[in-house]
Amino acid sequence: MLFSKLEKKVAFRYLAMKKRGFGSVVSWVSLIGIMLGVATLIVVMSVMGGFHDTLLSRIVGMNGHVVVYHQDGAIKDYDFLIEKMAQNKIVSSHTTSIVPIAEGQVMATANGNNTGAMIRGIRMSDLAAKSGTGTRIYGKPLDAIADGELVAGSSLTRALNVTMGDNISLVSANGATPTPFGTMPRIMAYPVMASFFMGMYEYDSGYIFMPLETAQKYLNIGDAVTHIDLFLKNPDDTTRVLDALVRLLPDGFVVRDWRDLNRGFVGALQVESNVMFLILMLIVIVAAFNIVSSLVMLVKDKNKDIAVLRTFGVSRKSMMKIFILSGTSIGVIGAFIGMVLGIIVAIYVEPIRQFFQWATGRDLFPSELYYLSELPSKLVASQVIGIVVLAIALAFLATLYPAWKAANTDPVDVLRNE
Repeated sequence: MLFSKLEKKVAFRYLAMKKRGFGSVVSWVSLIGIMLGVATLIVVMSVMGGFHDTLLSRIVGMNGHVVVYHQDGAIKDYDFLIEKMAQNKIVSSHTTSIVPIAEGQVMATANGNNTGAMIRGIRMSDLAAKSGTGTRIYGKPLDAIADGELVAGSSLTRALNVTMGDNISLVSANGATPTPFGTMPRIMAYPVMASFFMGMYEYDSGYIFMPLETAQKYLNIGDAVTHIDLFLKNPDDTTRVLDALVRLLPDGFVVRDWRDLNRGFVGALQVESNVMFLILMLIVIVAAFNIVSSLVMLVKDKNKDIAVLRTFGVSRKSMMKIFILSGTSIGVIGAFIGMVLGIIVAIYVEPIRQFFQWATGRDLFPSELYYLSELPSKLVASQVIGIVVLAIALAFLATLYPAWKAANTDPVDVLRNE
């Protein structure tokens, strides 16, 4: 048995004391500090994990895990290239789909409003397959979108004040028409027949999808595409596909994966997550120092009791275990309550945000700043357990010095001075 009945009885008796034990102000501050530290860590790490997974799944999911470009800009004979990729054993075994894309930047105008946008020409069957999860479509079904019709982001349609069936004029320097008075930008109007809501502000406010043939005509690139997206079964398994494509494709082609394309973004998320963890861990460390203070005062206050116990044959080891159990119990209780509180808040973080937003009348999570329309959260069991174990370990370490001091109390000197 790790602790004897005597050790447990004395330790919990000290905890129950109002002056120096569990009922003291310092002990309550320690417990509340550990509780808040654990809860805050769980909530923040869950939200950061939700940000990471949601943003990557939406950015990477729409852009492709591996992207093939050509140095000249346009890729001709893309159907032949796609068939060649699909016939490669390594590529075919790792990919779920290979999608040709025609993309360009434009200025979208309607009803006297204008905004920058990215047009993306894609086969509507491919768009329907990639936008099924977490994306809401309003208006005409995607598989019914015909040549010359648009699918625009919901925030973009609101910014331009257009409804289904209204025209949006697209202005682009690509495919510009030369005239005796200079080069004129290409301007064409198309009806918006559907809108989408992905929950990601960058797409909802800045992307317009159209059939691939429509984009090719508008961008004046003929029967070509700007790049080819490969979607993998496992987004983390890109190395073998990259190597296979480099060997397979002729000179002039550039192959990049989602890590290269989003290197700054992914790195920033990881750094921010690590920094937030270290900063918030200071709350738990401060609470652990409070445990040290509480136990040192307890040892000083209970010098006589310690001396009496030592004269009755209680060993130094048992004295250490008594104070270790007393202090660690504060950490265990605080960490457990903090874990429960943190899990509850992490699960209901979006309704909580909406409540405080309603109560304060302020936008606490602007989508144009954070790129998401809802506050995401992802609870990871191993992460929660790790935070709780770390908090308890810090509480345990905080008890070692006071426990050692109690164990080394000389009963002869203490009783002589009484």
